[in-house]
Amino acid sequence: MRRIQMTEHSLLKQLEPADAKEMFWLTDTNRSYLRQWLPWLDYTKRVEDTEQFIRMTMNQYSNNQGIHYGIWYKGRLAGTIGVHNIDWINKKTAIGYWLGAQFQGKGLMTNAVSAYMDHLIFTSWGLEKVTIQAATENYRSRAIPERLGFHLEGVLRRNEFLYDHFVDHAVYSLLRSEWEEIHRRKKMLD
Repeated sequence: MRRIQMTEHSLLKQLEPADAKEMFWLTDTNRSYLRQWLPWLDYTKRVEDTEQFIRMTMNQYSNNQGIHYGIWYKGRLAGTIGVHNIDWINKKTAIGYWLGAQFQGKGLMTNAVSAYMDHLIFTSWGLEKVTIQAATENYRSRAIPERLGFHLEGVLRRNEFLYDHFVDHAVYSLLRSEWEEIHRRKKMLD
């Protein structure tokens, strides 16, 4: 099991079947909050559905297609972060994430994306480009790539169907050289 420590009270831990009960509880208690932006809630009705998702992410990892982490805060699962497959030929991927409402405003997702970016860029994966998509009106989700120095590439119109309507997606990207420059500048300030 892989772990990335973010702060004294928060870490990323690779999802495993033992996390299914807590992940389902977090999903279920945040259902109306998450439903505004995530299309999969109607397919997550039981702990077993969450366990099946976790097993799928473990297969994804086994197939060298990325890791899905739980975001843990003070011993509780706060949300998840993962990649939507890796294009090894072009050395790129897309990050997806969500956080329970009760864990908002603590900097958890910004820290999680930053830590995951370090893993995607500075480890043996050595990816060249990482993208993040968020519904154009999902300002909290869009704030993460904006805060971390991603560039807005454009808007994909009517890109995702959310239960009864389509939403547009803002597409952000960051290149390896840009992330390295952000790290270089950060070290100079420390």
